Amino acid sequence: MKKTKSRLGLIKRFLPYYKKYKWIMLADLFCAGLTTVCELVLPMIVRSITEAATENLAALTVDLILRCGLFYVVLRVIDTAANYYMTSVGHIMGTKIENDMRHDLFAHLQKLSFSYYDNTKVGTLMSRITNDLFDVTEFAHHCPEEFFIAGVKIVCAFIILCTMSPWLTLIIFSLIPFMILSLLYFRARMRDNFAASRKQIGELNSQIEDSLLGIRVVKSYAKEDVEQEKFDRGNRDFLTLKTQRYRIMAQFHSATRLFDGLMYILVVVAGGLFLLDGQISPADYVAYLMFVSTLLTSIRRIVEFSEQFQQGLSGIDRFAEIMDTEPEILDRPGAKALSDVRGEVEFSGVTFRYETEHANVLTKLNLKVQAGESIALVGPSGGGKTTLCSLIPRFYEVTEGAIRIDGTDIRDVTMQSLRSQIGVVAQDVYLFSGSVRENIAYGKSDATDEEIIAAAKLAGAHEFIFSLPEGYDTYVGERGVKLSGGQKQRISIARVFLKNPPILILDEATSALDNESERLVQESLEKLAKGRTTFTIAHRLTTIRNADRILVLTERGIEESGTHAELIEKGGIYKELYQLYAAM
Repeated sequence: MKKTKSRLGLIKRFLPYYKKYKWIMLADLFCAGLTTVCELVLPMIVRSITEAATENLAALTVDLILRCGLFYVVLRVIDTAANYYMTSVGHIMGTKIENDMRHDLFAHLQKLSFSYYDNTKVGTLMSRITNDLFDVTEFAHHCPEEFFIAGVKIVCAFIILCTMSPWLTLIIFSLIPFMILSLLYFRARMRDNFAASRKQIGELNSQIEDSLLGIRVVKSYAKEDVEQEKFDRGNRDFLTLKTQRYRIMAQFHSATRLFDGLMYILVVVAGGLFLLDGQISPADYVAYLMFVSTLLTSIRRIVEFSEQFQQGLSGIDRFAEIMDTEPEILDRPGAKALSDVRGEVEFSGVTFRYETEHANVLTKLNLKVQAGESIALVGPSGGGKTTLCSLIPRFYEVTEGAIRIDGTDIRDVTMQSLRSQIGVVAQDVYLFSGSVRENIAYGKSDATDEEIIAAAKLAGAHEFIFSLPEGYDTYVGERGVKLSGGQKQRISIARVFLKNPPILILDEATSALDNESERLVQESLEKLAKGRTTFTIAHRLTTIRNADRILVLTERGIEESGTHAELIEKGGIYKELYQLYAAM
Protein backbone atom coordinates (compact mmCIF):
# COMPACT_ATOMS: atom_id res chain seq x y z
CA MET A 1 0.00 0.00 0.00
CA LYS A 2 1.12 3.50 -0.75
CA LYS A 3 1.02 5.90 2.12
CA THR A 4 1.03 9.68 2.01
CA LYS A 5 3.28 10.89 4.83
CA SER A 6 3.68 14.65 4.48
CA ARG A 7 1.09 16.90 6.10
CA LEU A 8 1.05 19.09 3.01
CA GLY A 9 0.42 16.04 0.82
CA LEU A 10 -2.47 14.96 3.03
CA ILE A 11 -4.04 18.40 3.01
CA LYS A 12 -3.70 18.61 -0.79
CA ARG A 13 -5.36 15.22 -0.99
CA PHE A 14 -8.23 16.50 1.16
CA LEU A 15 -8.80 19.90 -0.49
CA PRO A 16 -10.86 18.63 -3.50
CA TYR A 17 -13.61 17.61 -1.09
CA TYR A 18 -14.27 21.29 -0.40
CA LYS A 19 -15.10 21.94 -4.05
CA LYS A 20 -18.81 21.04 -3.74
CA TYR A 21 -19.11 23.26 -0.68
CA LYS A 22 -16.89 26.20 -1.62
CA TRP A 23 -19.65 28.81 -1.16
CA ILE A 24 -20.52 27.41 2.25
CA MET A 25 -16.81 27.49 3.12
CA LEU A 26 -16.44 31.10 1.96
CA ALA A 27 -19.53 32.11 3.93
CA ASP A 28 -18.14 30.31 6.98
CA LEU A 29 -14.82 32.17 6.68
CA PHE A 30 -16.70 35.47 6.23
CA CYS A 31 -18.60 34.75 9.46
CA ALA A 32 -15.31 33.83 11.14
CA GLY A 33 -13.97 37.22 10.06
CA LEU A 34 -17.00 38.97 11.59
CA THR A 35 -16.54 37.22 14.95
CA THR A 36 -12.85 38.16 14.89
CA VAL A 37 -13.66 41.82 14.26
CA CYS A 38 -16.05 41.80 17.22
CA GLU A 39 -13.31 40.50 19.51
CA LEU A 40 -10.76 43.04 18.29
CA VAL A 41 -13.12 46.00 18.62
CA LEU A 42 -13.75 45.55 22.37
CA PRO A 43 -10.18 46.51 23.47
CA MET A 44 -10.41 49.59 21.23
CA ILE A 45 -13.71 50.63 22.85
CA VAL A 46 -12.22 50.19 26.33
CA ARG A 47 -9.12 52.13 25.19
CA SER A 48 -11.28 55.04 23.98
CA ILE A 49 -13.22 55.22 27.25
CA THR A 50 -10.04 54.91 29.35
CA GLU A 51 -8.30 57.55 27.26
CA ALA A 52 -11.19 59.96 27.78
CA ALA A 53 -11.21 59.27 31.52
CA THR A 54 -7.46 59.85 31.98
CA GLU A 55 -6.70 62.61 29.49
CA ASN A 56 -9.91 64.61 29.08
CA LEU A 57 -12.53 63.73 31.68
CA ALA A 58 -14.97 66.22 30.18
CA ALA A 59 -15.07 64.16 27.00
CA LEU A 60 -16.29 61.11 28.97
CA THR A 61 -20.04 61.65 28.72
CA VAL A 62 -23.00 59.38 29.23
CA ASP A 63 -23.74 59.75 25.53
CA LEU A 64 -20.25 58.49 24.61
CA ILE A 65 -20.50 55.51 26.97
CA LEU A 66 -24.01 54.59 25.72
CA ARG A 67 -23.00 54.93 22.07
CA CYS A 68 -19.99 52.68 22.68
CA GLY A 69 -22.22 50.22 24.51
CA LEU A 70 -24.86 50.24 21.74
CA PHE A 71 -22.19 49.81 19.08
CA TYR A 72 -20.80 46.80 20.90
CA VAL A 73 -24.29 45.30 21.36
CA VAL A 74 -24.84 45.55 17.59
CA LEU A 75 -21.50 43.85 17.05
CA ARG A 76 -22.48 41.10 19.50
CA VAL A 77 -25.75 40.48 17.62
CA ILE A 78 -23.74 40.15 14.41
CA ASP A 79 -21.26 37.92 16.23
CA THR A 80 -24.09 35.69 17.53
CA ALA A 81 -25.61 35.25 14.06
CA ALA A 82 -22.20 34.55 12.54
CA ASN A 83 -21.32 32.07 15.27
CA TYR A 84 -24.66 30.27 14.76
CA TYR A 85 -23.89 29.86 11.05
CA MET A 86 -20.39 28.59 11.79
CA THR A 87 -21.57 26.13 14.42
CA SER A 88 -24.53 24.73 12.49
CA VAL A 89 -23.94 25.05 8.75
CA GLY A 90 -20.17 24.75 9.12
CA HIS A 91 -20.44 21.48 11.03
CA ILE A 92 -23.05 20.15 8.59
CA MET A 93 -20.61 20.87 5.78
CA GLY A 94 -17.96 18.87 7.65
CA THR A 95 -20.41 15.99 8.07
CA LYS A 96 -21.21 16.05 4.35
CA ILE A 97 -17.50 15.92 3.50
CA GLU A 98 -17.09 12.96 5.87
CA ASN A 99 -20.06 11.33 4.12
CA ASP A 100 -18.50 11.94 0.69
CA MET A 101 -15.20 10.43 1.80
CA ARG A 102 -16.93 7.38 3.28
CA HIS A 103 -18.83 6.93 0.01
CA ASP A 104 -15.60 7.10 -2.00
CA LEU A 105 -13.82 4.73 0.37
CA PHE A 106 -16.58 2.10 0.25
CA ALA A 107 -16.84 2.44 -3.54
CA HIS A 108 -13.08 1.92 -3.86
CA LEU A 109 -13.19 -1.14 -1.61
CA GLN A 110 -15.81 -2.61 -3.94
CA LYS A 111 -13.29 -2.39 -6.79
CA LEU A 112 -10.47 -4.22 -5.02
CA SER A 113 -9.94 -7.86 -5.94
CA PHE A 114 -10.08 -10.95 -3.75
CA SER A 115 -6.31 -10.89 -3.24
CA TYR A 116 -6.62 -7.62 -1.28
CA TYR A 117 -9.19 -9.13 1.07
CA ASP A 118 -7.08 -12.28 1.39
CA ASN A 119 -4.41 -10.13 3.08
CA THR A 120 -6.51 -7.53 4.93
CA LYS A 121 -8.60 -7.94 8.07
CA VAL A 122 -12.25 -6.95 7.69
CA GLY A 123 -12.29 -5.46 11.21
CA THR A 124 -9.47 -3.09 10.22
CA LEU A 125 -11.40 -1.99 7.14
CA MET A 126 -14.54 -1.44 9.22
CA SER A 127 -12.55 0.79 11.57
CA ARG A 128 -11.25 2.85 8.66
CA ILE A 129 -14.70 3.28 7.11
CA THR A 130 -16.26 4.39 10.39
CA ASN A 131 -13.97 5.48 13.25
CA ASP A 132 -11.17 6.95 11.15
CA LEU A 133 -13.52 9.34 9.39
CA PHE A 134 -15.43 10.55 12.47
CA ASP A 135 -12.81 13.21 13.18
CA VAL A 136 -12.90 14.45 9.59
CA THR A 137 -16.11 16.38 10.37
CA GLU A 138 -14.33 18.52 12.96
CA PHE A 139 -11.20 18.75 10.83
CA ALA A 140 -13.07 19.82 7.68
CA HIS A 141 -14.97 22.52 9.53
CA HIS A 142 -12.44 23.83 12.02
CA CYS A 143 -9.16 23.53 10.12
CA PRO A 144 -9.63 26.50 7.72
CA GLU A 145 -11.77 28.36 10.24
CA GLU A 146 -9.36 28.20 13.19
CA PHE A 147 -6.27 29.03 11.15
CA PHE A 148 -8.09 31.90 9.42
CA ILE A 149 -9.27 33.37 12.74
CA ALA A 150 -5.85 32.98 14.34
CA GLY A 151 -4.15 34.54 11.32
CA VAL A 152 -6.48 37.54 11.26
CA LYS A 153 -6.19 38.10 15.01
CA ILE A 154 -2.42 37.87 15.09
CA VAL A 155 -1.89 40.13 12.06
CA CYS A 156 -4.50 42.72 13.11
CA ALA A 157 -3.35 42.70 16.73
CA PHE A 158 0.27 43.18 15.61
CA ILE A 159 -0.65 46.14 13.38
CA ILE A 160 -2.84 47.82 16.04
CA LEU A 161 -0.30 47.29 18.84
CA CYS A 162 2.54 48.63 16.66
CA THR A 163 0.62 51.91 16.35
CA MET A 164 0.68 52.16 20.16
CA SER A 165 4.23 50.98 20.92
CA PRO A 166 6.38 49.20 18.34
CA TRP A 167 9.03 48.17 20.87
CA LEU A 168 6.63 46.68 23.38
CA THR A 169 4.89 44.85 20.53
CA LEU A 170 8.18 43.36 19.29
CA ILE A 171 9.05 42.25 22.84
CA ILE A 172 5.68 40.52 23.22
CA PHE A 173 5.73 38.88 19.79
CA SER A 174 9.28 37.62 20.32
CA LEU A 175 7.81 34.91 22.55
CA ILE A 176 5.45 33.64 19.86
CA PRO A 177 8.11 31.73 17.81
CA PHE A 178 9.07 29.79 20.96
CA MET A 179 5.42 28.96 21.54
CA ILE A 180 5.09 27.76 17.94
CA LEU A 181 8.23 25.60 18.18
CA SER A 182 6.89 24.05 21.36
CA LEU A 183 3.55 23.39 19.63
CA LEU A 184 5.25 21.78 16.63
CA TYR A 185 7.35 19.50 18.83
CA PHE A 186 4.42 18.17 20.83
CA ARG A 187 2.23 18.02 17.72
CA ALA A 188 4.69 15.68 16.02
CA ARG A 189 4.68 13.38 19.06
CA MET A 190 0.90 13.45 19.19
CA ARG A 191 0.62 12.63 15.48
CA ASP A 192 2.73 9.50 15.88
CA ASN A 193 0.64 8.45 18.85
CA PHE A 194 -2.63 9.03 17.00
CA ALA A 195 -1.45 6.93 14.06
CA ALA A 196 -0.43 4.09 16.39
CA SER A 197 -3.76 4.35 18.25
CA ARG A 198 -5.71 4.17 15.01
CA LYS A 199 -3.84 1.06 13.97
CA GLN A 200 -4.34 -0.57 17.34
CA ILE A 201 -8.08 0.13 17.49
CA GLY A 202 -8.37 -1.40 14.02
CA GLU A 203 -6.59 -4.52 15.26
CA LEU A 204 -8.81 -4.60 18.33
CA ASN A 205 -11.95 -4.29 16.21
CA SER A 206 -10.72 -7.10 14.00
CA GLN A 207 -10.05 -9.34 17.00
CA ILE A 208 -13.50 -8.60 18.47
CA GLU A 209 -15.18 -9.35 15.15
CA ASP A 210 -13.23 -12.59 14.76
CA SER A 211 -14.12 -13.74 18.26
CA LEU A 212 -17.82 -12.84 18.08
CA LEU A 213 -18.35 -14.32 14.62
CA GLY A 214 -16.74 -17.52 15.87
CA ILE A 215 -18.64 -17.53 19.18
CA ARG A 216 -20.10 -20.99 18.51
CA VAL A 217 -16.63 -22.46 18.05
CA VAL A 218 -15.40 -20.62 21.14
CA LYS A 219 -18.18 -22.02 23.29
CA SER A 220 -17.99 -25.51 21.84
CA TYR A 221 -14.31 -25.71 22.80
CA ALA A 222 -14.83 -23.83 26.08
CA LYS A 223 -12.18 -21.30 25.06
CA GLU A 224 -13.82 -18.19 26.50
CA ASP A 225 -10.77 -17.60 28.70
CA VAL A 226 -8.43 -17.76 25.67
CA GLU A 227 -10.53 -15.23 23.76
CA GLN A 228 -10.73 -13.01 26.85
CA GLU A 229 -6.95 -13.06 27.18
CA LYS A 230 -6.53 -12.18 23.48
CA PHE A 231 -8.95 -9.30 23.90
CA ASP A 232 -7.33 -8.11 27.14
CA ARG A 233 -3.90 -8.14 25.48
CA GLY A 234 -5.12 -5.90 22.66
CA ASN A 235 -7.06 -3.75 25.09
CA ARG A 236 -3.96 -3.27 27.27
CA ASP A 237 -1.93 -2.21 24.23
CA PHE A 238 -4.60 0.35 23.41
CA LEU A 239 -4.60 1.56 27.04
CA THR A 240 -0.83 2.02 26.87
CA LEU A 241 -1.14 4.16 23.74
CA LYS A 242 -3.98 6.22 25.24
CA THR A 243 -1.95 6.73 28.42
CA GLN A 244 1.00 7.97 26.37
CA ARG A 245 -1.35 10.28 24.46
CA TYR A 246 -2.67 11.96 27.60
CA ARG A 247 0.84 12.38 29.01
CA ILE A 248 1.90 14.11 25.83
CA MET A 249 -1.26 16.24 25.96
CA ALA A 250 -0.51 17.15 29.57
CA GLN A 251 3.00 18.25 28.60
CA PHE A 252 1.54 20.12 25.65
CA HIS A 253 -0.99 22.08 27.68
CA SER A 254 1.42 22.66 30.57
CA ALA A 255 3.93 24.23 28.21
CA THR A 256 1.17 26.41 26.77
CA ARG A 257 0.09 27.59 30.21
CA LEU A 258 3.71 28.41 31.02
CA PHE A 259 4.01 30.57 27.91
CA ASP A 260 0.66 32.22 28.75
CA GLY A 261 2.02 33.24 32.14
CA LEU A 262 5.27 34.49 30.63
CA MET A 263 3.36 36.57 28.08
CA TYR A 264 1.17 38.20 30.74
CA ILE A 265 4.03 38.97 33.11
CA LEU A 266 6.04 40.36 30.22
CA VAL A 267 3.22 42.76 29.33
CA VAL A 268 2.71 43.73 32.97
CA VAL A 269 6.41 44.35 33.70
CA ALA A 270 7.59 45.73 30.35
CA GLY A 271 4.35 47.67 29.86
CA GLY A 272 4.64 49.08 33.37
CA LEU A 273 8.19 50.28 32.64
CA PHE A 274 7.08 51.86 29.37
CA LEU A 275 4.16 53.47 31.23
CA LEU A 276 6.54 54.79 33.91
CA ASP A 277 8.78 56.17 31.19
CA GLY A 278 5.85 57.86 29.45
CA GLN A 279 6.25 55.86 26.24
CA ILE A 280 2.66 54.58 26.40
CA SER A 281 -0.50 55.98 27.92
CA PRO A 282 -2.63 54.27 30.58
CA ALA A 283 -5.29 53.70 27.89
CA ASP A 284 -2.73 51.94 25.67
CA TYR A 285 -1.55 49.89 28.66
CA VAL A 286 -5.11 48.63 29.33
CA ALA A 287 -5.60 47.94 25.60
CA TYR A 288 -2.33 45.99 25.51
CA LEU A 289 -3.50 43.73 28.34
CA MET A 290 -6.81 43.08 26.56
CA PHE A 291 -5.17 42.48 23.18
CA VAL A 292 -2.68 40.07 24.72
CA SER A 293 -5.58 38.22 26.34
CA THR A 294 -7.28 37.99 22.94
CA LEU A 295 -4.02 36.92 21.33
CA LEU A 296 -3.39 34.20 23.92
CA THR A 297 -6.96 32.97 23.59
CA SER A 298 -6.39 32.61 19.86
CA ILE A 299 -3.10 30.76 20.31
CA ARG A 300 -4.69 28.55 22.98
CA ARG A 301 -7.50 27.66 20.57
CA ILE A 302 -4.95 26.65 17.97
CA VAL A 303 -3.17 24.56 20.58
CA GLU A 304 -6.42 22.86 21.57
CA PHE A 305 -7.40 22.41 17.93
CA SER A 306 -4.07 20.76 17.20
CA GLU A 307 -5.43 17.56 18.81
CA GLN A 308 -8.35 17.55 16.39
CA PHE A 309 -5.94 18.50 13.64
CA GLN A 310 -3.78 15.45 14.34
CA GLN A 311 -6.77 13.13 14.60
CA GLY A 312 -8.14 14.49 11.35
CA LEU A 313 -4.80 14.13 9.55
CA SER A 314 -4.41 10.61 10.90
CA GLY A 315 -7.85 9.69 9.56
CA ILE A 316 -7.08 11.27 6.17
CA ASP A 317 -3.74 9.43 6.09
CA ARG A 318 -5.39 6.05 6.58
CA PHE A 319 -8.12 7.01 4.10
CA ALA A 320 -5.46 7.85 1.51
CA GLU A 321 -3.64 4.59 2.23
CA ILE A 322 -6.64 2.57 1.04
CA MET A 323 -7.54 4.94 -1.80
CA ASP A 324 -3.96 4.64 -3.11
CA THR A 325 -4.28 0.86 -3.31
CA GLU A 326 -4.75 0.19 -6.99
CA PRO A 327 -7.31 -2.47 -7.99
CA GLU A 328 -5.44 -5.40 -9.50
CA ILE A 329 -8.26 -6.20 -11.90
CA LEU A 330 -9.83 -3.46 -14.01
CA ASP A 331 -11.84 -3.24 -17.19
CA ARG A 332 -9.61 -2.68 -20.18
CA PRO A 333 -10.13 0.56 -22.15
CA GLY A 334 -12.84 -0.13 -24.70
CA ALA A 335 -14.06 -3.29 -22.96
CA LYS A 336 -17.45 -4.33 -24.32
CA ALA A 337 -20.42 -5.94 -22.65
CA LEU A 338 -20.66 -9.72 -22.85
CA SER A 339 -24.09 -10.77 -24.12
CA ASP A 340 -25.93 -13.66 -25.79
CA VAL A 341 -23.65 -16.14 -24.06
CA ARG A 342 -23.86 -19.76 -25.17
CA GLY A 343 -21.48 -20.94 -22.47
CA GLU A 344 -18.39 -22.26 -24.25
CA VAL A 345 -15.37 -21.82 -21.97
CA GLU A 346 -11.76 -22.28 -23.06
CA PHE A 347 -8.53 -22.17 -21.02
CA SER A 348 -5.58 -21.53 -23.30
CA GLY A 349 -2.09 -21.94 -21.77
CA VAL A 350 -3.32 -20.59 -18.43
CA THR A 351 -0.71 -20.12 -15.70
CA PHE A 352 -1.59 -18.65 -12.33
CA ARG A 353 0.18 -17.95 -9.06
CA TYR A 354 -0.86 -15.86 -6.10
CA GLU A 355 0.94 -12.56 -5.60
CA THR A 356 2.41 -13.60 -2.25
CA GLU A 357 3.62 -16.99 -3.50
CA HIS A 358 6.36 -18.06 -5.88
CA ALA A 359 5.02 -21.45 -6.98
CA ASN A 360 2.40 -21.73 -9.73
CA VAL A 361 -1.01 -23.07 -8.78
CA LEU A 362 -1.79 -23.75 -12.44
CA THR A 363 0.81 -24.10 -15.20
CA LYS A 364 0.11 -23.96 -18.95
CA LEU A 365 -3.36 -25.42 -18.47
CA ASN A 366 -5.43 -26.07 -21.59
CA LEU A 367 -9.11 -26.97 -21.40
CA LYS A 368 -12.11 -26.52 -23.68
CA VAL A 369 -15.64 -26.90 -22.32
CA GLN A 370 -18.57 -27.00 -24.72
CA ALA A 371 -21.70 -24.94 -24.12
CA GLY A 372 -24.04 -26.81 -21.79
CA GLU A 373 -21.38 -29.37 -20.80
CA SER A 374 -21.15 -30.52 -17.19
CA ILE A 375 -17.58 -30.63 -15.91
CA ALA A 376 -16.59 -32.06 -12.53
CA LEU A 377 -13.25 -31.21 -10.92
CA VAL A 378 -11.76 -33.64 -8.42
CA GLY A 379 -8.36 -34.19 -6.92
CA PRO A 380 -6.31 -33.59 -3.78
CA SER A 381 -6.46 -30.30 -1.88
CA GLY A 382 -4.12 -27.67 -3.30
CA GLY A 383 -4.50 -28.94 -6.85
CA GLY A 384 -6.08 -25.68 -8.02
CA LYS A 385 -9.75 -26.66 -8.41
CA THR A 386 -11.20 -23.61 -6.68
CA THR A 387 -8.55 -21.38 -8.22
CA LEU A 388 -9.44 -22.58 -11.73
CA CYS A 389 -13.10 -21.73 -11.16
CA SER A 390 -12.25 -18.36 -9.56
CA LEU A 391 -10.39 -17.33 -12.71
CA ILE A 392 -13.51 -17.60 -14.90
CA PRO A 393 -15.35 -14.62 -13.31
CA ARG A 394 -11.98 -12.81 -12.94
CA PHE A 395 -11.96 -12.93 -9.16
CA TYR A 396 -8.24 -13.34 -9.80
CA GLU A 397 -6.31 -12.47 -12.98
CA VAL A 398 -4.41 -15.10 -14.94
CA THR A 399 -0.63 -14.73 -14.76
CA GLU A 400 -0.18 -16.02 -18.31
CA GLY A 401 -2.43 -17.30 -21.06
CA ALA A 402 -6.09 -16.50 -21.64
CA ILE A 403 -9.59 -17.62 -20.76
CA ARG A 404 -12.26 -17.23 -23.44
CA ILE A 405 -16.02 -17.42 -23.32
CA ASP A 406 -17.59 -18.10 -26.72
CA GLY A 407 -14.22 -17.22 -28.25
CA THR A 408 -13.93 -13.82 -26.50
CA ASP A 409 -11.09 -13.16 -24.06
CA ILE A 410 -12.73 -12.38 -20.72
CA ARG A 411 -10.28 -9.47 -20.27
CA ASP A 412 -11.88 -7.78 -23.30
CA VAL A 413 -15.33 -7.58 -21.70
CA THR A 414 -16.59 -5.60 -18.71
CA MET A 415 -16.43 -7.38 -15.38
CA GLN A 416 -20.03 -6.48 -14.62
CA SER A 417 -21.31 -8.13 -17.79
CA LEU A 418 -18.99 -11.13 -17.33
CA ARG A 419 -20.08 -11.83 -13.77
CA SER A 420 -23.75 -11.31 -14.64
CA GLN A 421 -23.42 -14.41 -16.88
CA ILE A 422 -21.96 -16.62 -14.15
CA GLY A 423 -23.71 -18.10 -11.12
CA VAL A 424 -21.75 -19.32 -8.09
CA VAL A 425 -22.99 -21.67 -5.37
CA ALA A 426 -20.31 -22.17 -2.72
CA GLN A 427 -19.94 -24.34 0.35
CA ASP A 428 -19.81 -21.32 2.66
CA VAL A 429 -23.18 -19.69 1.97
CA TYR A 430 -23.42 -16.00 2.79
CA LEU A 431 -26.86 -14.61 3.50
CA PHE A 432 -27.21 -10.90 4.14
CA SER A 433 -28.95 -9.58 7.21
CA GLY A 434 -32.53 -9.14 6.03
CA SER A 435 -35.52 -11.18 4.91
CA VAL A 436 -35.62 -14.40 2.89
CA ARG A 437 -37.21 -12.43 0.06
CA GLU A 438 -34.40 -9.87 0.01
CA ASN A 439 -31.74 -12.58 -0.06
CA ILE A 440 -33.31 -14.42 -2.99
CA ALA A 441 -33.91 -11.14 -4.85
CA TYR A 442 -30.18 -10.39 -4.58
CA GLY A 443 -29.88 -12.41 -7.80
CA LYS A 444 -32.18 -9.97 -9.59
CA SER A 445 -32.96 -6.72 -7.79
CA ASP A 446 -36.08 -5.93 -9.85
CA ALA A 447 -37.61 -9.41 -9.49
CA THR A 448 -41.36 -9.69 -8.86
CA ASP A 449 -42.82 -11.75 -6.02
CA GLU A 450 -43.93 -14.33 -8.58
CA GLU A 451 -40.37 -14.67 -9.93
CA ILE A 452 -38.95 -15.01 -6.40
CA ILE A 453 -41.45 -17.72 -5.48
CA ALA A 454 -40.85 -19.54 -8.76
CA ALA A 455 -37.08 -19.53 -8.12
CA ALA A 456 -37.65 -20.82 -4.58
CA LYS A 457 -39.81 -23.65 -5.89
CA LEU A 458 -37.15 -24.67 -8.42
CA ALA A 459 -34.61 -24.69 -5.61
CA GLY A 460 -36.87 -26.85 -3.42
CA ALA A 461 -37.04 -24.04 -0.87
CA HIS A 462 -40.66 -22.86 -1.13
CA GLU A 463 -42.13 -25.34 1.35
CA PHE A 464 -39.76 -24.60 4.24
CA ILE A 465 -39.89 -20.85 3.52
CA PHE A 466 -43.69 -20.95 3.58
CA SER A 467 -43.54 -22.67 6.99
CA LEU A 468 -41.36 -19.94 8.53
CA PRO A 469 -43.10 -17.52 10.97
CA GLU A 470 -43.38 -14.72 8.41
CA GLY A 471 -42.82 -16.72 5.25
CA TYR A 472 -40.71 -14.86 2.70
CA ASP A 473 -40.54 -11.84 5.02
CA THR A 474 -38.87 -13.83 7.81
CA TYR A 475 -35.68 -12.22 9.11
CA VAL A 476 -32.78 -14.65 8.59
CA GLY A 477 -30.41 -13.12 11.16
CA GLU A 478 -26.79 -12.11 10.67
CA ARG A 479 -25.22 -14.41 8.04
CA GLY A 480 -28.46 -16.44 8.06
CA VAL A 481 -27.85 -17.72 11.59
CA LYS A 482 -31.57 -18.52 12.12
CA LEU A 483 -31.59 -21.07 9.28
CA SER A 484 -30.03 -24.52 8.94
CA GLY A 485 -27.17 -25.21 6.52
CA GLY A 486 -29.46 -26.93 4.05
CA GLN A 487 -32.00 -24.12 4.18
CA LYS A 488 -29.34 -21.48 3.59
CA GLN A 489 -27.93 -23.46 0.70
CA ARG A 490 -31.31 -23.80 -1.00
CA ILE A 491 -31.91 -20.05 -0.64
CA SER A 492 -28.54 -19.44 -2.30
CA ILE A 493 -29.57 -21.83 -5.10
CA ALA A 494 -32.86 -19.96 -5.50
CA ARG A 495 -30.81 -16.77 -5.79
CA VAL A 496 -28.89 -18.27 -8.72
CA PHE A 497 -32.09 -19.63 -10.32
CA LEU A 498 -33.42 -16.07 -10.27
CA LYS A 499 -30.21 -14.78 -11.83
CA ASN A 500 -30.52 -17.46 -14.54
CA PRO A 501 -26.88 -17.46 -15.76
CA PRO A 502 -25.65 -19.62 -18.66
CA ILE A 503 -22.48 -20.61 -16.75
CA LEU A 504 -22.58 -22.19 -13.31
CA ILE A 505 -19.88 -22.84 -10.70
CA LEU A 506 -20.68 -25.25 -7.85
CA ASP A 507 -17.87 -25.15 -5.31
CA GLU A 508 -18.39 -28.07 -2.89
CA ALA A 509 -21.97 -26.90 -2.48
CA THR A 510 -23.08 -29.97 -0.47
CA SER A 511 -19.95 -30.95 1.44
CA ALA A 512 -21.02 -29.32 4.72
CA LEU A 513 -24.57 -30.76 4.77
CA ASP A 514 -26.11 -33.78 6.45
CA ASN A 515 -27.36 -36.64 4.27
CA GLU A 516 -30.98 -35.51 4.09
CA SER A 517 -30.08 -31.90 3.34
CA GLU A 518 -27.50 -33.06 0.79
CA ARG A 519 -30.14 -35.12 -1.03
CA LEU A 520 -32.55 -32.17 -1.20
CA VAL A 521 -29.86 -29.70 -2.26
CA GLN A 522 -28.43 -32.14 -4.83
CA GLU A 523 -31.83 -32.43 -6.45
CA SER A 524 -32.02 -28.65 -6.62
CA LEU A 525 -28.52 -28.42 -8.09
CA GLU A 526 -29.36 -30.95 -10.80
CA LYS A 527 -32.34 -28.83 -11.82
CA LEU A 528 -30.15 -25.71 -11.74
CA ALA A 529 -27.37 -27.25 -13.84
CA LYS A 530 -29.67 -28.52 -16.58
CA GLY A 531 -28.84 -26.82 -19.88
CA ARG A 532 -26.02 -24.73 -18.39
CA THR A 533 -22.26 -24.97 -18.66
CA THR A 534 -21.43 -26.27 -15.20
CA PHE A 535 -18.19 -26.57 -13.26
CA THR A 536 -18.61 -28.70 -10.15
CA ILE A 537 -15.98 -29.05 -7.44
CA ALA A 538 -16.76 -31.99 -5.17
CA HIS A 539 -15.15 -34.15 -2.54
CA ARG A 540 -18.24 -36.36 -2.33
CA LEU A 541 -17.61 -38.21 -5.56
CA THR A 542 -21.03 -39.85 -5.66
CA THR A 543 -22.53 -36.43 -6.46
CA ILE A 544 -20.65 -36.12 -9.78
CA ARG A 545 -21.11 -39.58 -11.29
CA ASN A 546 -23.44 -38.17 -13.96
CA ALA A 547 -21.09 -35.37 -15.07
CA ASP A 548 -20.37 -35.25 -18.80
CA ARG A 549 -16.66 -35.11 -18.05
CA ILE A 550 -14.64 -35.54 -14.87
CA LEU A 551 -11.22 -33.90 -14.63
CA VAL A 552 -8.63 -35.03 -12.10
CA LEU A 553 -6.65 -31.91 -11.26
CA THR A 554 -3.40 -32.15 -9.29
CA GLU A 555 -0.32 -29.96 -8.85
CA ARG A 556 0.89 -31.35 -12.18
CA GLY A 557 -2.25 -30.19 -14.00
CA ILE A 558 -5.08 -32.23 -15.53
CA GLU A 559 -3.91 -35.82 -15.10
CA GLU A 560 -7.09 -37.65 -16.07
CA SER A 561 -10.21 -36.81 -18.05
CA GLY A 562 -13.32 -38.81 -18.90
CA THR A 563 -16.69 -40.02 -17.67
CA HIS A 564 -17.11 -41.81 -14.36
CA ALA A 565 -17.22 -45.20 -16.07
CA GLU A 566 -14.18 -44.47 -18.23
CA LEU A 567 -12.07 -43.31 -15.30
CA ILE A 568 -13.06 -46.28 -13.14
CA GLU A 569 -12.13 -48.62 -15.96
CA LYS A 570 -8.83 -46.81 -16.44
CA GLY A 571 -7.90 -47.59 -12.83
CA GLY A 572 -5.91 -44.42 -12.14
CA ILE A 573 -6.08 -41.62 -9.57
CA TYR A 574 -9.84 -41.17 -9.87
CA LYS A 575 -10.52 -44.83 -9.13
CA GLU A 576 -8.30 -44.63 -6.03
CA LEU A 577 -10.12 -41.51 -4.83
CA TYR A 578 -13.53 -43.07 -5.50
CA GLN A 579 -12.67 -46.28 -3.68
CA LEU A 580 -11.26 -44.28 -0.77
CA TYR A 581 -14.47 -42.27 -0.56
CA ALA A 582 -16.68 -45.36 -0.89
CA ALA A 583 -14.80 -47.02 1.97
CA MET A 584 -15.62 -44.18 4.38
